[in-house]
Parts: sequence; C-alpha cells; structure tokens
Amino acid sequence: MKKILIGFYILVIIGIIVCISNSNIFAKKNSQAIAAGEKAYNQNCLVCHGDNGKGEGEKAGTSLNNQNFLNTVTDKNLYNYIKFGREGTGMPAYGPRLSEKKLKNLLAFIRNWQTKDIKFDVPKTIAGNPANGQKLYNLYCQNCHMKAGAGMLHMGTALSHPQYLKYTTDKQIWISAAYGREETRMGPSLKGLDGVRQLKKQDLSDIVTYIRSLEVKK
Repeated sequence: MKKILIGFYILVIIGIIVCISNSNIFAKKNSQAIAAGEKAYNQNCLVCHGDNGKGEGEKAGTSLNNQNFLNTVTDKNLYNYIKFGREGTGMPAYGPRLSEKKLKNLLAFIRNWQTKDIKFDVPKTIAGNPANGQKLYNLYCQNCHMKAGAGMLHMGTALSHPQYLKYTTDKQIWISAAYGREETRMGPSLKGLDGVRQLKKQDLSDIVTYIRSLEVKK
C-alpha cells in the first residue's frame, strides 16, 4: 500500500510539472518582456539599427540581428553595450536614459532574434605576436576599421575604442575576425571558410593580440 501511495504521489508531481511546462507561464512572462523591449527598440534604436536590426537604419548602426554576433555575445555583453554605449560615437549610453527594467526588456527583444546555436572552433588560449598582428591588420583589416582600429562610420567598428575593448573578450574578437558576420561586409577570415582572406588560427590570434595592445590602460 505504501509503495502504491508513493507511486501515486510521484505521478501527481510529474503531472503538475507537465502542466506547468505546458501552461506557457514562463514563456508569457518572457513574451511580455520581448514586446516591451520591441517598443523601447523602436523608440530608441530603430533609427540606427533598422526595423529588422540589420543595421539598415537612416543612421548607420551595427547589425544586431546577426546569428554569428548573437552567438558570440553574452546577455551581459549586450546589457553593457546598451547601458554604457560608446563615447564619442553614434551609440549613446542608455543607462541614464532608460530604467533597469527597460534595459532588460531591450536585451530580451534583441536576444529573441537568435534562432540557432552555433559552435565556434576557437583556440583555448589566444595569445600571439602583436608586431605580426599589426602587419596582418594593416593588410587585411585597416581598409574598413582604419588605422590603429580607429573605425569609420558606414565602414567598420572602432576596435580600439575603450568601451569596446572593456566589454569584449579576446575570444569574441577572435570569433568575429575568424567567422565574420553573415549578411554584412564583414566576411570570414579563417582558412577553410568561404572568405577571401584565408588566415591561420595563429594569424588571427596575432591580430587579436595587436588589437588588445591598443587598449589604453588606466
């Protein structure tokens, strides 16, 4: 009898878990955040990043609706990018403008664009020769990202920007350089991928080491 009761209780618990799972309670909560985030996006971000987040706004902005990008950045990265912005660029700091809730809603809306999980083949340790990295950078990257990573509107991200380097890891820079960003002018650079540049893993590590050397230490 005791075993029967235990079995019954287990079935009840399983039933409750299944009901909760199928009730869409958590999905509803997230969908509300996404809907609120879309409203905040349209009010604050659309003009630069565009209707679909592809960077097609009236004012040039980064393509956020990009699977390689979304699989590279963490929620914390996105939050920091939104909250602190990039001083001296068209990307303002939204921390002083938006409430904490609105910032998180924006994050939920942008993250909702991610439709697949991508696994990148990245070296465990990213370290290299900055001198060789500079040579390779000048040859392959400077046309868009400008001298010493200064960046240019409509062309390439300011890689030497203090806030970019502060909130972006070497691994993330390596992945962006190696795999590029689909549907943008940033094509893949890793040897074996479908890109004009065919660089070895160590070449990319050298470039990342050079870019990191541009960081201003305080």
